Amino acid sequence: MIEILEPLRPASLKDALVERLEEFILSGHVSIGDKLPSERVLALQLGVSRPVVHEGLVELAARGLVTLKPRVGAQVNDYRRQGSLALLNSLISYRQGALDPALLEGLLSLRRLLESETARLAARNRTRDDLHELEQVLAREQKVDPRNIDALVDVDFDFHHRVALASGNPIYPMFINSFELAAKNLAAQFFAASSVAPTVFGFHRELATAVASRDADRAATVMVNILDHGRTVLHEKLGASLEANGETEGD
Repeated sequence: MIEILEPLRPASLKDALVERLEEFILSGHVSIGDKLPSERVLALQLGVSRPVVHEGLVELAARGLVTLKPRVGAQVNDYRRQGSLALLNSLISYRQGALDPALLEGLLSLRRLLESETARLAARNRTRDDLHELEQVLAREQKVDPRNIDALVDVDFDFHHRVALASGNPIYPMFINSFELAAKNLAAQFFAASSVAPTVFGFHRELATAVASRDADRAATVMVNILDHGRTVLHEKLGASLEANGETEGD
């Protein structure tokens, strides 16, 4: 029997159930093609009624996460083929810790593609006000307590959002805002390593210099370096976590 933490007690039981099962699937605890426990078992484990469980599973099916089959139950979908915009919204809003490795890699690749272009455009289109606001963020970075992970996460996100605003494209900062929860979830894991903040803030200063000098190619390159550094650190932490849990690639 699959255990899914403690019983649910929030006001909106259906929404809470959807969030719990969504987290369970996106974190990789179950694989594509796996069956979820029956409605009866889920109701017992989560401390809710079967109608609440059924409504929650119907919602997950609408998001493309599961398929409901008569006499079989809920089966985890291949999200690459059946995932919907609602699932993408859930993914970029994910804030519960580790993601399934394939989903994590997809998010990091998408961010690399998007933000290298925002940096390029920021160097071409920035205004004096944009440079002033970037300098304000850099000044905050110099003052932040390196032991305060929440503060590090906030100022890092503000820098990336500020670069997107400087791009002059009104859609890019909307995308960055849409990724806020997922980005901050990853950044919190990233900044848990005390050595990374000085490196990241050095990259930020380098990027701001490229934007100020209107060096679009350099700005894009530095942004790629920032995100590739983050990807490396996150993958190292993921590998260490798997080893600590006794998991290997062959498991």
